[in-house]
Amino acid sequence: MSTTADGKRTALVTGANSGLGKAIVSALAADGLRVGLVARDRSRGEAALAEIRAATGNGDLHLFVADLADQVSVRALAQAVHDRFDRLHLLLNNAGTAFPERRLSPQGIECALAVNHLAPFLLTNLLIDLIKASAPARIVNVGTRIEAAIDFDDLAWDKRPYGMMKGYGQSKLGNLHFTFELARRLEGSGVTVNCVFPGVFKSNLGGTDGAQGLFWKLLIKLGGWAIPTAESAARRVLYLANAPELAGVSGKYFADRKTIPAPAQARDPEANRRLWAISERMTGLAQSQASIGGEAP
Repeated sequence: MSTTADGKRTALVTGANSGLGKAIVSALAADGLRVGLVARDRSRGEAALAEIRAATGNGDLHLFVADLADQVSVRALAQAVHDRFDRLHLLLNNAGTAFPERRLSPQGIECALAVNHLAPFLLTNLLIDLIKASAPARIVNVGTRIEAAIDFDDLAWDKRPYGMMKGYGQSKLGNLHFTFELARRLEGSGVTVNCVFPGVFKSNLGGTDGAQGLFWKLLIKLGGWAIPTAESAARRVLYLANAPELAGVSGKYFADRKTIPAPAQARDPEANRRLWAISERMTGLAQSQASIGGEAP
């Protein structure tokens, strides 16, 4: 990958103050990269930054605070990154969450969809100039492995009963649709984009009182030693970020360092394009500026 004038590669990681994101940042910092950490809570982000800085000796770590459910905050985040960095060699869209009940973002969008799909869609579009200027560069979207299909006629769950993992599954399938369409639009740019399932590991998805939080409490009581760590999951993600053999590889879905098949709907190019167009409208990109591969209004 290319470097900035001072010879450093620059990375940005969302969901960086705990769990998988923190493990990813720790590894990148240990390798000497300039790293931007995106966190929703300033105090937790500052604590994570201080801990990683002390552990790695890397003083070139930068905290960005943003609520990814709020598109105003995502836009402010993109502007802050532009103000701080002149290049971006690696974007890791890692942040993900789930909600035990249906709730709406400040823009009136179902929150799992807002955080898990629309936030990385919007952020990537707003940062793509920095990423292209840094080519060869990589975008890595952290996905999941759930057999799901997006209901294009009920993205807000107005017509169907909402369930935590159903909402999560639909929103995370958006990561695959986004990855495949983005790869098509970035052909020939020197920027690759892939999606990775990091495996099952202990996380705080949905909070300690959510369904997965209760699941992990039970497993820990039965024998927590057997639960994979965030650090082991991070190595699977970092393979896509660093592996020389993946230079030029784009539009793939990985798990355990191998490509795996995506759910049927995500393999449909027309469905990829349909979700992209919907996402443009839901984020205002169709009105405010051209998105990647689009035409200026």
